[in-house]
Amino acid sequence: MGRSREELVAIAHRHAAAEANGDLAATLATLEPDPVYEFEPAGLLLRGLPAVKVYYEHFFETFQPMIAGYEMRGEWQNDEGLGQEYWIDLRVPGGGTERNAVIGILLFGKEGLTGERIYASDRMLRTMFGPAYALAEPMPHAKP
Repeated sequence: MGRSREELVAIAHRHAAAEANGDLAATLATLEPDPVYEFEPAGLLLRGLPAVKVYYEHFFETFQPMIAGYEMRGEWQNDEGLGQEYWIDLRVPGGGTERNAVIGILLFGKEGLTGERIYASDRMLRTMFGPAYALAEPMPHAKP
């Protein structure tokens, strides 16, 4: 039967808090065994815990230090997952910041999160995912 929607929302909030705190173990602990991360509108999938771990190692070591600030613009939920919309300001070489819009949908499984659907510009996805971006494969429905 699995967890209730309220329990899954709590897990999604723990996941977001663990990401914000740079806690790799706590972040991964919220995921089901074979997570899938979708990159939109790029039409790519990052599959499996080893690939997702590559992403989070890059996220915590390289991407998070680039963040000058962020603001949650909105949050919503339904039976599929918890959506969060952000402005993320990244430091750019030479000084200054660049504002990026990102929507992350944390997808519910039976006991935890089955992954995320992330909407951002291609540049932001490549920056955020680093070496894990090259591990992604085209979605079955995506055009080449």
